[in-house]
Amino acid sequence: MRLLDRYLLRELVAPLGFCLGGFLVFWIAFDLFSDLGRMQVNRLRAGDIAEYYLVKAPEFVVVVLPLSLLLALLYSLTSHARHHELTAIRAAGVSLWRLSLPYFGVGLAASLVLFAMNELWVPQAAERAERILSRRVDRQKDARDRHRVRDFGFKNARDERTWQMGLYDERTGEMFRVEVDWIEGGARRWMFADRAALTNGAWTFFNVREFRDDPRAHAELVPSLQTNVLTMPAFSETPDEIRSEIRIAPRLGLRGARKADMPVSEILDYLRLHPNPARPEQAYLYTKLHGRLAAPWTCLVVVVIALPFGAASGRRNIFVGVAGSIFICLVYFLVLQLGLALGAGGYLPAWLAGWFPNLGFGLAGLWLTGRVR
Repeated sequence: MRLLDRYLLRELVAPLGFCLGGFLVFWIAFDLFSDLGRMQVNRLRAGDIAEYYLVKAPEFVVVVLPLSLLLALLYSLTSHARHHELTAIRAAGVSLWRLSLPYFGVGLAASLVLFAMNELWVPQAAERAERILSRRVDRQKDARDRHRVRDFGFKNARDERTWQMGLYDERTGEMFRVEVDWIEGGARRWMFADRAALTNGAWTFFNVREFRDDPRAHAELVPSLQTNVLTMPAFSETPDEIRSEIRIAPRLGLRGARKADMPVSEILDYLRLHPNPARPEQAYLYTKLHGRLAAPWTCLVVVVIALPFGAASGRRNIFVGVAGSIFICLVYFLVLQLGLALGAGGYLPAWLAGWFPNLGFGLAGLWLTGRVR
């Protein structure tokens, strides 16, 4: 790594750390003030409160990391320009694009970190934080109940099977009081079982009773099978797909524009079960999917945006960078929310709604950077 790259990175890391730390302290103080009453009612101790905010920290970091990076870049670049350091570097034959190479490296690293946090930690953060809040008042509650879903049903549109169960355990993948109906050979089949579990990659049902709706018979339901154990290797539903159904199905009526609430893997699992969803659901799901895929690359986009605003020559007040970052983030946020709302409503193609803010601001930043003298 060249000496110049190390210098630019060193001058960026400090303001980036201060921005992230400052935003984090502000957020904890604000959230603690608003939820202090609830924490007192739930008899949380200091250790519980510290663990609560440690668990919720990734959820907050994914929101403020692009803003912190933009603010730090504008601050650093404005400081370099104000002291004519950028002019000296470029006079030595280093182009603006080569000069910005370490900034793009930081943006790429931040994008990868953001994607990993969105997929691995953030989706479970709210649930884990809620368990911490209620751990002192719900001690008598069976810990297994937190992983059980009652009176749950879903339809596998891919294979035209409908499942209904009285209880589903997300940890073990076991079902209780199970009912499955599907069409086979022109006849509808109903299967009732006391319990079902995934064994060696195939669903195994216990205490099974099966009925058929035979169009050649006058009776509506014709008993066809009764057995203690029945394995159905043709049933292709997986616990991951069922879990995605549990997470996503209740949200299909919402039009929230948050991008960090559904992992890409869960959306893809749901789409595998529902390859041809209704048009409103299709617009919502694919907009969410593209929005989630586009979200981490915001960190690269802010590098492109910061270059023309921070690298312009001239002596300027260093707080110009602060004001500029606030204005840019406000405009970006408004465009993002508008695009996601139009995409979820079916007024824009899903890919355009999810990627338009990054494409629009990225191309504008590249054009403005090319005009910097």
